[in-house]
Amino acid sequence: MSEFLDILTHGRRLKAAVKELSVSELEEVSEKLTKVIEDRREEEAELLKVEAEKQRIIEQLRRTMDEAGINVAELAGEAGVTAKTKRAKRAPKPPKYEIHVNGERITWTGQGRMPNALKQATENGKSLDSFLIK
Repeated sequence: MSEFLDILTHGRRLKAAVKELSVSELEEVSEKLTKVIEDRREEEAELLKVEAEKQRIIEQLRRTMDEAGINVAELAGEAGVTAKTKRAKRAPKPPKYEIHVNGERITWTGQGRMPNALKQATENGKSLDSFLIK
């Protein structure tokens, strides 16, 4: 909580913070706080009214759907479909480069980290194109 709220919500701290204010200044602060409270009450009342109207409409729609024999899944067009649609895995890319090290074939698609064997070979001056799979 901020220091201002600590002072405002604690009786002794508030009294100490406003001890240098005159009675007329305190009354002015009180009027302003009263105005803020009234505004907040009006906002909350409006929100409650909007929420009540929304709930009334929802209940009306539920009754209409029950009378028509429609459920939410049908309404959403999800009848017979699982909650999560499985995504098809893509086929792996074919290797684009290859190098043979100690009788082992090392391949690379050209995406992701370059294998160390290819990296060392290119750092030693060989062209990456020389490792292309034909």
